[in-house]
Amino acid sequence: MLPLVRAITADLATLARDVVERRTRLAAFKSRKDAKAGDPYSDELASMQQALNADSQRLQEYIDELRSLGLEPKGAVDGLVDFPAVMDGRVVYLCWKLGETEVTHWHEVNAGFAGRQSLVAGAFAHEDDGGFDSFAGPEQAE
Repeated sequence: MLPLVRAITADLATLARDVVERRTRLAAFKSRKDAKAGDPYSDELASMQQALNADSQRLQEYIDELRSLGLEPKGAVDGLVDFPAVMDGRVVYLCWKLGETEVTHWHEVNAGFAGRQSLVAGAFAHEDDGGFDSFAGPEQAE
């Protein structure tokens, strides 16, 4: 599934960065000039806003596509995606960031990216007690 997630997330992150930049510029333009009906400048700003609205809808479609795969998009600009899973009998998130070649980290549901832990380190720490063996994907979480 990761190649598909990578493709969707790459598109999402690229568009999200672009939208954030354009929103910032548009807000700065709007704050410097009073809009008047019929003013070509106002028409251009309105056109820029419409394009941003369309791209915001595309962002939502990428997010919805990831969610339809059972994933939790956590940071569009950074390309953060969580994969719900069960480890040691509890629901956790496998944590992946755009640019990483594999899913190699996890965190507690309420910990977020800052609480990431290595799956490899966890495997060695739990090797003798079967903790890693009880790991299951989201389809087995129910």
